[in-house]
Parts: sequence; structure tokens; C-alpha cells
Amino acid sequence: MLSSEENELICRTGPGTPMGELWRRFWLPIMLAKELPERDGPPVRARILSEDLIAFRDRSGAIGLVANNCPHRGASLFFGRNEEEGLRCVYHGWKFDRSGACIDMPNEPAESNFKSKVHVTAYAAQEAGGFVWAYMGPRSRQPELPRFGFNLVPENQRLSHKVLAYSNYLQALEGDLDPVHISFLHGTLAGPQDLPWRERLRLGRGIGGNLPDAAEDVTPTMLIKETQYGFSIGARRNSGPDHYMWRINQFLMPAYALIPGPLGLNQSCTIRIPIDDENSWAFRSRWNDNRPLTAEELVEYTRVGVSLAETHPGTFIPVEHRDNDYLIDRDKQRRTSMTGIKSISQQDRAVTETMGPIYDRTKEHLGTTDVGIIVLRRILTKAARDLQAGIEPRQAQDGGVYKARAPQLRALRSVSFDQLVEDYVLNTTRV
Repeated sequence: MLSSEENELICRTGPGTPMGELWRRFWLPIMLAKELPERDGPPVRARILSEDLIAFRDRSGAIGLVANNCPHRGASLFFGRNEEEGLRCVYHGWKFDRSGACIDMPNEPAESNFKSKVHVTAYAAQEAGGFVWAYMGPRSRQPELPRFGFNLVPENQRLSHKVLAYSNYLQALEGDLDPVHISFLHGTLAGPQDLPWRERLRLGRGIGGNLPDAAEDVTPTMLIKETQYGFSIGARRNSGPDHYMWRINQFLMPAYALIPGPLGLNQSCTIRIPIDDENSWAFRSRWNDNRPLTAEELVEYTRVGVSLAETHPGTFIPVEHRDNDYLIDRDKQRRTSMTGIKSISQQDRAVTETMGPIYDRTKEHLGTTDVGIIVLRRILTKAARDLQAGIEPRQAQDGGVYKARAPQLRALRSVSFDQLVEDYVLNTTRV
């Protein structure tokens, strides 16, 4: 449980807030790179951390990111002409380059030097890993990009997605770092309907019938190991007399979650980026460090309504949402699904979005398996308060700490959690 003051601190990310200043010390993905496909192409709106911005790709192919409002009279630069290394406001023709400098002011006398005194707010932007990344903090502290695997591999070894979420970033992030809920929220059911639900859940053998230990052992032992980038959280389930099944999620500052998958297969990262305090983007990357994604994998990862949320054409707005109850199928809920909601991503959104835009955490009652949620909040809150005291977040300055994995594996009971983290999470050369 958090106090009202703590809940406000950790959820608010606008300009000047403690958490907002912390977020601005990190590179953040703000859109998919394919949203800016053309040089001198149409500008694109981007609302991030409660700031309205305009992104554009200039003639050289570099990406600019500037404030929405022209500093002259406030017209939106979304309507601007993207031409010859700059964005020209259509209201009076003022033109700005990627640095925010005004490079043309045609409505002023030719001898005027007024343009040299005018700038539009501009942020550093780069393309990597299929995303456009922004750094919105002090230029003197601009770090390197985080060296996630998906930022380092060729395009044919990764796949990136984006969808709108109608909630504060923290609600969604807490769900990503809650390994217990997969036994319930994502559970499948099998057997006669008159059997007890626990027995039907066991017969369903976990997510899509592919994770039996999650169905057999719904009360895993939770272990935490803090790391340079954030923490590892291990959900340990019984798997026969001599083994445990482990799912080891990763939290990486400030809002990255590595989702466990079988050793040697593809990796998955979910990123929760605040649009403002009541809405967020859910970015996801799937990638393989060693080879191109196969045709079968691409089909699986792009199945709309199963792997991906179905969105309205030409947008990132989901078809299934709060106002239509995520198209819940009550008959399916009785027969084959704990929720009756079609896809895993929509099941997650149904529970996190319907808490309200910002959940009042003074009303919650955390249990023993919520340890990851508790540690997440503590780390974020401490980092924000440290920054207020002049202590910079160390992760922001070292992109190399982001090279980690989130394994799912079966191991002998004699192998410790610390050893698993060392061998399969931090040792990224081992498959």
C-alpha cells in the first residue's frame, strides 16, 4: 500500500515532477520508425510525458523532434512544411531545423537578425531497433542509447509493435512484473464444466495449454535479485520431485520489462511509456540475437487478436476497450478461458485499465506474491528522490547494463536463484 503522496509521486511524469525529471534522464522510445518513412515526409504528432511534440524526418534522413507550438504565435507545427532540412510553420513561414534554431523568417526585413534569437524547444532523437527514441533531459547529460538486443540486431531479426493503453504507465508495468497472474488471468480451462475450476485450470495446462507448471502450481515462491539495471524476479514452481520450473522476469529502468521465454528462442521486451498521466503507449519488441525471425514466427507474432491487439485501421487504438468490455465472450469464459477475452494483451489491458486511469493504491492489500510490485515502487521512488537530491540515475549513463535475458527454464532444485541469474540472465553469451 502507498500513501496518497507516494502514489502521486510515482505516477505523475509531466514537466517539473520528480518522476518526470527522472524519466527525462533516459532515452525513451516514442514511436515506431515506420511512422516516419519518408525524408521530407509528413510530420507526426507525439505526445510524451505530457508534452505535445512534432516528429519529422529531414532531407538527410535524420529525425527532428520539436514542440508542437511555433514560438511565434503558437500555431501547430504539425501543419508545417517539411522541406530542405527543416520544418516551416505555415502561419508566417518561420522555419526551424532539428536543433530548434530558426533558420528562416521571411516575414521579417532581410537585414533583421531576429531569427538568431528565436528557438523552438527541440529534443535529441535517434532511430534504433525499429523505434524512434527521444532524450528529453539536459543536453549536458545526454547518454548513449541503451544496448538492448533489439537495438543491435538487423531488421530481419526483430519485430516491433505499438498500441494505446488507457491507463497510467505504472498499472501496466506492474502487470508485466507480476509472474503470478499468468496462472489465472491467462489460464485455459479443459474438462467437463461441472468439475471444480481449479481442476479445469489444471487440465487446461496453462497459457494455451503450453505452460503446465503454471496450472499445477498457482502459488509460486517469489525471489528477487537487484541488479545494475533494476531487478530480476523469479517465480519458482514445483515441477516434479527433483526440479523447479522458473520464469524470471526482468525490470530495467525506468519502464522496460523482459518477458520470459524458453531458452535459446526469441526474446521479448515490453516498454511502457507515459503519454500523459492517464494514458500510455505499450511498445513491444521481439527479437533473436543470432538469426532472422522465421516465417512461422512472423506469422505468430503478427496474428491480430491473438498475439496483437486488433486496432482501428490506420491507428494504434485498440478495437477491444473499456466501453465494449473488451468484447468478452461469456460462453468462452465458461468453456475454455478464465476470462473469455480473446488475446493475452487484451486480458492484461482489461484488468489494468479498468482500475481507473490512476489507481488509488491506498486502497489495495498486497500479499506475499506481490514482492515484485513492492520492489518496483521502491526502486522508482528512490531514484526520483535521489535525483531531487542531485544523485543521477546510474543506469541512464551506461547503455551496457541493458544486456540481459528473461529465461524460462526447468532446473534441479539444488540450483540457486542467484546461480540461475548469473548463468542465464546476466551471461548473455550463454543460450
